[in-house]
Amino acid sequence: MKIIKLHDLYFKPYIKEAEIKAIVKHLAAQVKADLPKGEIPIFVGILNGCFLFAADFIREFNGNCEVSFIKLASYNGTETTNDVKKLVGINEDLTNRTVIILEDIIDTGTTLQEIYNIFREKNLKQLKVATLFFKPDVFKKELPIDYIGKSIEDKFIVGYGLDYNGLGRNYPAIYQLSRSPKMKNIVLFGPPGAGKGTQAEFLKDMYNLVHISTGDVFRFNIKNATELGILAKKYIDEGDLVPDEVTINMLKAEVEKNPDANGFIFDGFPRTQSQAEALDAFLSDKGQEINGMVALEVPEDILVTRLLERGKTSGRADDTDEGKIRNRFNEYNTKTAILKDYFAEQNKYYGINGVGSIKDITNRISEVFDKL
Repeated sequence: MKIIKLHDLYFKPYIKEAEIKAIVKHLAAQVKADLPKGEIPIFVGILNGCFLFAADFIREFNGNCEVSFIKLASYNGTETTNDVKKLVGINEDLTNRTVIILEDIIDTGTTLQEIYNIFREKNLKQLKVATLFFKPDVFKKELPIDYIGKSIEDKFIVGYGLDYNGLGRNYPAIYQLSRSPKMKNIVLFGPPGAGKGTQAEFLKDMYNLVHISTGDVFRFNIKNATELGILAKKYIDEGDLVPDEVTINMLKAEVEKNPDANGFIFDGFPRTQSQAEALDAFLSDKGQEINGMVALEVPEDILVTRLLERGKTSGRADDTDEGKIRNRFNEYNTKTAILKDYFAEQNKYYGINGVGSIKDITNRISEVFDKL
């Protein structure tokens, strides 16, 4: 999932397609379980936003049912209004029927109030409401909502039927309103085993950036037994950092391979102040700069355990020997950690708690990315 632009606004990834599918499946099962055996409900979708939700919900509903729709409108741009317009009504005879409203999102409750008004005189057996999303912080009505898929914060969203001035309904996931992206070049920083590579893979797709990993560059050169690769392997096997000149030349070449990139995530580089200064000079010549260093902060003992476990399958000699691992941390602490002060002096250092699930860490980093 990447940041998307609709008209004049930008939207960042918020809820993935897989999570939406799981929510819809659960809602359909809840509704089915509550219905008396043999009863055929009529599902009424509230257009336009509900069309994807309604279609998926009905497919997941395990039983006979009827379907109808009402078209209401209450949004103008990104703001909900108190003026709900009924554009298409319902014509079916609903006497003594169970009607279940399918709504994409309920926020202030203004539209929900109009729904109850519409069905008040229909002589129903019962009326229930199932909403995919619910914003409890802004809900102003004392009206029942029988089924809630997911409660979310009060921020404007698009995708999966929801739109911004007509655009965005076709996206299978949900995106949340974000600031215009200004970030270009990020240094993803942290000690060995902190998970920089894993996070970079997620973030490069989310923000449409090119991921440059010194590890990947080294492995390519080592695998192909280039002169630089042979030299780099010697230092890596001994648990030492590769000399600046070798690393810088490799990374410069990678940047030059991507002249049309929106920006770069530098993973594992720079590792020393001299590398940082060389990178700044190189980018400055191209009219660019490092916008921020995002550092994953993890206790050393946790990292040692991670690396030893990784060493069982990675094939890296320096991941299987605790002494070599400790030596790498010594190198990191005496040389690389100085970069924290280097970027902090430029107000470009952002420390992130690197302990937790991959998703949680990605979310923490995204909060920083969105501010840059």
